[in-house]
Amino acid sequence: MPELPEVQTIRNQLRSYLPLTIERIKRSPELKQNILHTKIPKNIVGATLKRIKSHGKLMIFDLGDLYLLSHLGMSGSWIISKEKLKDKHLHLQLDCGKYFLSYVDPRRFGHMYFVDKKGKDEYLKRLGVDISSEAFTDDYVWECLQKGANREIKPFLLDQKYFAGSGNYIANEVCIRAGLIPDRICKTLKIEDAKKIKQAFHSVLEGSLKNNGVTFSGGYRDAFGEAGKGVQNLVVFHQENCGLCGTKVRKVMLKGRGTFYCPLCQS
Repeated sequence: MPELPEVQTIRNQLRSYLPLTIERIKRSPELKQNILHTKIPKNIVGATLKRIKSHGKLMIFDLGDLYLLSHLGMSGSWIISKEKLKDKHLHLQLDCGKYFLSYVDPRRFGHMYFVDKKGKDEYLKRLGVDISSEAFTDDYVWECLQKGANREIKPFLLDQKYFAGSGNYIANEVCIRAGLIPDRICKTLKIEDAKKIKQAFHSVLEGSLKNNGVTFSGGYRDAFGEAGKGVQNLVVFHQENCGLCGTKVRKVMLKGRGTFYCPLCQS
């Protein structure tokens, strides 16, 4: 958390406030220690935030010749407000005159980089196709499955080099909707399974985006500080019973991540 639906929710909410010109900045001591991996450019003050894009879990703030790349980690969020935000987990606040744009991250697992266009493009090369984009096709999923031939499907769906934007709850939900047991080896899958996986991603994203993301206890908040209501669309992730058949959900650990599945619906 946050995964693609949460990132896109924040992105979409912030877009309606653009453009924003940065007049002052405030930062916490923890920002440089834990989150920011580059220096804050001197020309940040006076720069105008023109556009906000995203790729997978990465938010891309376009400041003209400068870009701020922001990965929200497990608990990060960008919050827009008319007044200065008073939050003990505030790490960066951009004073933009009428509005304040603030980065809040209780667990401090987020990452930020100020880069030029070359730096942005190089960073994006590390990521696979965005799972919400038109380029995320049946054929693309099939190609990925062949590259991850000996890997277990659920952990593989977390790999950002192939599935940019996927995360733990999405991967769990894709497996149940595609009817695949989480530890199924990719090379045993067929082209029909790739099509099911692609459709399952679409289904999960659609439900989460309609509800402004998914919030678990003490987790993600949108750009207005509100919780997402997408948990109501989850079928197995942190559910007691399967949302498709009612069978008791089982939990195992795969590659260190909690993994939920239905022993009846998945094989």
